[in-house]
Amino acid sequence: MTTVSDPSQRILELAAALDFRAAAPLTESLLAMRGTALTIDASRVERIGGQCLQVLLSAQQTWSADDAALSFTNLTPGFVEGLRLLGFSEADFTREEMPE
Repeated sequence: MTTVSDPSQRILELAAALDFRAAAPLTESLLAMRGTALTIDASRVERIGGQCLQVLLSAQQTWSADDAALSFTNLTPGFVEGLRLLGFSEADFTREEMPE
């Protein structure tokens, strides 16, 4: 994962393999950017596992509670297919709020 800072918008580029080994570094990166407007770029994602999905779902809830902007961009077919296999859809990551 790499991050690119811009004063108006921060971008977090996700790793290609979002498996259990990526969950802790993803969590740390997100915590470091908490409270700022953030775009999560999924353009490199080839696969996503349950642990990283949980981290991303938690980030959505956290950013919402903090009243900070969080968006996802460049969702790859691998990312979307992984979401589908885990019971979610692309729409869950492209709208403002998660379903209750």
